[in-house]
Amino acid sequence: MSLDMVFSLLGGLGLFIYGMKQMGDGLQKSAGNKLKQLIGLLTTNRIAGLLVGTGVTAIIQSSSATTVMVVGFVNAGLMTLKQSVGVIFGANIGTTITAQLISFKLSHYSLHAIAIGAVLYLFSKNDKLKHLGQVLLGFGILFLGMTIMKDTMKPLRKSEAFVHWMRTFSHVPILGVLVGTMMTVMVQSSSASIGILISLLSVGVLDYHAAVPILLGDNIGTTITAILSSIGTNRNAKRAAAAHTVFNVIGSLVFLVTLYIIPNFTGILENFFTNRALSAGHEVNAVRMIANTHSAFNIINALIWLPFVGFIVKIVNYIVPGEDDDIKRGLSYLDERMLETPSVAVEQLKREVARMLEISTDMVRDAKEAFLNENKDLIDSIRKKEEIVNELEEELLVFLTKIPQANLSEEDIKTIDMYFIIIDAIESVGDDADSLSKLLIEHINNKNEFSEDARDSIQNIFDISLDILAKTYELIEKESMSIATELIQAEQYVDDLQREYREEHMKRLNQGSCIPGAAIVYLEILEKLEHISDQSADIGHSFIEKK
Repeated sequence: MSLDMVFSLLGGLGLFIYGMKQMGDGLQKSAGNKLKQLIGLLTTNRIAGLLVGTGVTAIIQSSSATTVMVVGFVNAGLMTLKQSVGVIFGANIGTTITAQLISFKLSHYSLHAIAIGAVLYLFSKNDKLKHLGQVLLGFGILFLGMTIMKDTMKPLRKSEAFVHWMRTFSHVPILGVLVGTMMTVMVQSSSASIGILISLLSVGVLDYHAAVPILLGDNIGTTITAILSSIGTNRNAKRAAAAHTVFNVIGSLVFLVTLYIIPNFTGILENFFTNRALSAGHEVNAVRMIANTHSAFNIINALIWLPFVGFIVKIVNYIVPGEDDDIKRGLSYLDERMLETPSVAVEQLKREVARMLEISTDMVRDAKEAFLNENKDLIDSIRKKEEIVNELEEELLVFLTKIPQANLSEEDIKTIDMYFIIIDAIESVGDDADSLSKLLIEHINNKNEFSEDARDSIQNIFDISLDILAKTYELIEKESMSIATELIQAEQYVDDLQREYREEHMKRLNQGSCIPGAAIVYLEILEKLEHISDQSADIGHSFIEKK
């Protein structure tokens, strides 16, 4: 194979992958922003998960993208591991749509599609037409890439050594599996590697018997994307990636063993698909047969394993042992059914708000540890909790607006009004903790150092702030007016302490015992912690005003 052939093949492959991405992006935009919601919402059982995974992958034209999305959902706590397995099964079925599409003789329409797609995409002011143009443009580029790959590979038919080597896969299937796996790992797309496989089939370099083992390898190689995406995620997200790998590897290995055990098994498959094509009045075509084999393999594999989702979960729990200390996302104590009994909803509201405050308090505690020990690892923890607090605020406010106030007592109505203020104050505490984490990054990156006195005062004001937050939690639980008064007095004490610490720090700065960079960070820490005491005082005022 000459250098020109290598570049032509890579160029064709590049166009194929780019076209597939453009077509998938256009279809996604046409579908709107509902795809991720669809994955998160319609996975209540394994069959729903299978259908969602199939549909979404057919739209975005990539099982890897779907499984990466699923890993992200599991990492975020928006989907359970068991739910994710059904979606992964469906993703494997959905990805066969690409092979089915490219197995049809549509290459001579590629330039037509590019011409029409380019006009719509570049000049249309209507979003729907623009998205349609992107789909057509991607469709045309995909088939143009296929044509280039086919034309590039045609001379290989004359190389007896190359043809002989490729066809050894029918006699030694394990070699075909390894080649298919490596090819897919390199291009990071099973659809792209199947595009290469179909190109080889279409020019006669490969026959159906040699292509089947490579197809099995493609199914194994595609799991690498999900594995890479799970690096740095929590254990359950790693288990979701492992489930994808286990499912594809076991299915492919079972099929591989069948190739060795049953004599001429690929011949049996070839006869089956040939008879189906002839009975339907279609042309017998190796390319169509490999596309149908791809679909049949993934559908049968998914249906066989669907009743054993729990078993796969056990396997991946064994592969990735341990427990995550993840915080549950979303509402824990409230749901829509409680709106039928508003008084119960108001009582449960207290527990949900208290939980939100606990998470915000943990963020402040993490910020303290991060500063005193210069621990960057805690920054990710703070940011994840910040996302959870923001989600809780949004969900709580939506829930509050849905409570039918006509059925509430005047006391309960005042309570709801009070919680609007409290929820906002707690979310502000989380924002302050997140701001502290950003200060920490600046502090470490600039290699600043606090004097011993500055460190002591930072630790002291952090401890006082955490005590105030603990008192705030107690106030929400007990609704004690004496605690509310204590919080208001504590806020004044922190104001005075902040002024005292600021003056002392300015003296240290003037004496040269503190560097200016550290001084700025120090003063901002004081300001953020003082603001936290303000939020607690606001909560105290809210309880007093309600009474």
